[in-house]
Amino acid sequence: MSRSGIWYTKDISIKNSALQAPKLFRRASQIKLDHVHFADAEETMWTCNDIQMRNSQVNGDYFGKDSKDIYLDNVNVVGNYVFDGAKNIEVHNSTFVSKDAFWNCDNVTIYDSTIDGEYLAWNTNNIKFVNCVIESDQGLNYIDHLEIKNSTLLHTDLAFEYVSNTNAEINSKVDSVKNPISGKISAPEIGNLIMDPNKIDPSKIKIDCPKIDAKTNKSDQNQIPKD
Repeated sequence: MSRSGIWYTKDISIKNSALQAPKLFRRASQIKLDHVHFADAEETMWTCNDIQMRNSQVNGDYFGKDSKDIYLDNVNVVGNYVFDGAKNIEVHNSTFVSKDAFWNCDNVTIYDSTIDGEYLAWNTNNIKFVNCVIESDQGLNYIDHLEIKNSTLLHTDLAFEYVSNTNAEINSKVDSVKNPISGKISAPEIGNLIMDPNKIDPSKIKIDCPKIDAKTNKSDQNQIPKD
């Protein structure tokens, strides 16, 4: 076990291995991992690029911070703040149990995956979910260019706050939607729709929903919208 190993490395491939130390991989590139288990991935894979991970398990906080050009398939992550500040991420058939996942990111596409954790994807630009299951308290807020296709939102409340340019096609009830800025949100049911005209222009967002249990036109003071 070696702490803070594999820094400044180019073109490395690891298969069928257990990596048990934190702070592995910094400023490395052309990384290929298959059937790898990170037992303690705290602050691992920072500021790296050209990463391909398949059939792997990650346990630890702050995995993948400020990295770019990332491809994941069948990867399971348990740890908060995954991919904070990362760019150009494509994910397939994966699971994330992570608070504050995909914060401050650019260009993220997630297919056929499950994400469980509050405050999902805040302050991110251009993120897309296809055939996903999402459970996130106050998730999907402060985003520019959000797309959701054929996905389920479980126990997700106060969602879409100050989200602009959204196109969301949700196949489940959304507990509450709060002050989206622009675009379209489709869902079979919304528990509480909060549209405060002092915070947003309601004419710029289309809500396509046959059942809205409650509507509110006032909201508390929170983060101001992006310009």
